[in-house]
Amino acid sequence: MADAVPSSGLALTGPVTLDTLDEVRALLDRAGPATRVDLSAVTALDTAGAWMLLGHRKLRIEAASPAQDLLLRTVEAALPPGRMVRPRKARQRAGDVLAGLGAAVEGFLATSAQGLGFTGLVMARLATTLLRPKRLRLTALVHHMEEVGLNAVPIVALMGFLIGVVLAFQGATQLRQFGAEVFVVDLIAVSILRELGILLTAIIVAGRSASAFTAAIGSMKMREEIDAMRVLGLDPIELLVLPRLLALVILLPLLGFVADLAGLFGGGLMAWMELGISPSQFQTQLLANVGATQALVGLSKAPVFAVIIALVGCQQGFLVKGDAESLGMRTSRAVVVAIFLVIVVDALFSVFFAFWGV
Repeated sequence: MADAVPSSGLALTGPVTLDTLDEVRALLDRAGPATRVDLSAVTALDTAGAWMLLGHRKLRIEAASPAQDLLLRTVEAALPPGRMVRPRKARQRAGDVLAGLGAAVEGFLATSAQGLGFTGLVMARLATTLLRPKRLRLTALVHHMEEVGLNAVPIVALMGFLIGVVLAFQGATQLRQFGAEVFVVDLIAVSILRELGILLTAIIVAGRSASAFTAAIGSMKMREEIDAMRVLGLDPIELLVLPRLLALVILLPLLGFVADLAGLFGGGLMAWMELGISPSQFQTQLLANVGATQALVGLSKAPVFAVIIALVGCQQGFLVKGDAESLGMRTSRAVVVAIFLVIVVDALFSVFFAFWGV
């Protein structure tokens, strides 16, 4: 690719194009104090290669063909005043890291501000609707209750059942070593009723309903139906967000309850098969050592999770632009953000309940 030339020079051979840019950069870096570059053997030169050569302030270009010379002068004329010197790779990496960090912080703050603004707007509309209940679209509410609640019962029940089976099997394997198999009932009950039942239900609903909310509202945004609502004097928040929000707030606790029952059933079945704990023994141990407080602690998180999922899904739908790529990106982001916030809030709930000894 290059040959040494007397008097601190460098001769380039072959193409100097975008495809060979890294090789040319490496050669120029290794040349060190070289101040001349000979282009007589260069077979192809494009704007990327010309920019690379012109980026070295002290480099003198020689033996360029008329076409290469014209390209070099054209690229040089397009460069900003005070031709920029190409920074070292280390500086590029440091600058990229700082720029990426700044962009991430700016994006996080902007997203947080948008989320808070959207939450405040929805809460204001909700307060207005509670003061004037006739404004609530009952047909839309029932429809969304069916979509997010009734249709989700099979997958939630299956998930709860399998989680109970796994907990019972793993707990029996570990507790058998200490002769404490009977405590597998407490392990199953506390884990499912207090944490896993409602948390995994919220995660499933976030993946299922948050994406559906974003896709539905985003499609309407792309077809300009939301703009048409505003022209007709209709409030999109009242028509599109509140029915979905209220449907989730009403149905998510019930879905969590279904998951708890399915988990206890699955755990009891596996304990019977693996440890010989009969259903009556399982019930007696459950009622004796696990109170209703554990179930109430878990289900008390459900309305908060429901609000988070509904707000995230609907907000991302309103942020969709006019193309399908934006719709896909916002749908994926709705699921990721909703699940992340659900897990974070669940951790905060755990700290709160532990602090108060609940």
